[in-house]
Amino acid sequence: MITKVVAVVGSYRKGGTVDNAVEAVLEGAREKGAETVTFYLSEKHIEFCTNCRKCVQEPGEERGKCAQQDDLEPMLEKIEAADAVVLGSPVNCYNVTAIFRRFLERLLGYSYWPWKQPTPKFRRKKTTRKAVLVASSAMPGFLIPLVTGAAKALRLTAKMLGAKTVGKLWLGLVAGEPHHELSAKDRERARDLGRKLA
Repeated sequence: MITKVVAVVGSYRKGGTVDNAVEAVLEGAREKGAETVTFYLSEKHIEFCTNCRKCVQEPGEERGKCAQQDDLEPMLEKIEAADAVVLGSPVNCYNVTAIFRRFLERLLGYSYWPWKQPTPKFRRKKTTRKAVLVASSAMPGFLIPLVTGAAKALRLTAKMLGAKTVGKLWLGLVAGEPHHELSAKDRERARDLGRKLA
């Protein structure tokens, strides 16, 4: 059976560090025979969550559908049919980008949160797919999970999508030049993570 991998890229520009790293992860997955699809959030029409909470009122394991009509539903259908996801965002202001955050907030339907219940609960406890997380920053890469909210936001997104994180790629010191190139070592690390997904 062919493995399907969907990538969600929260960078504002193509050809940047995160985009190239995510593509390297997908290259590794394709080497093992996987089919891949990439969604660039900068090219998608995704509205802000309005906190109406209509998507979280009905019980059950199935995702609650958002009332808004935009590009989110077809994206989620592709992700739900996939075996793995790759989630990538640069670190902006100590967190994921605003467009990635907007995507994350619209995943609320994966939880059950009726009125009078104090906090939401995940609809499904079991993870059915794998995830690789990718982030880049001007600071050293090892600091991304320590001093920013980006790693937590990416992990939460994976969990909402029913994915267990099997690999992380934290790329640091990328702001020294306008077009940072992935090192051969980082590109190979990314491909190795992709092979884990296939």
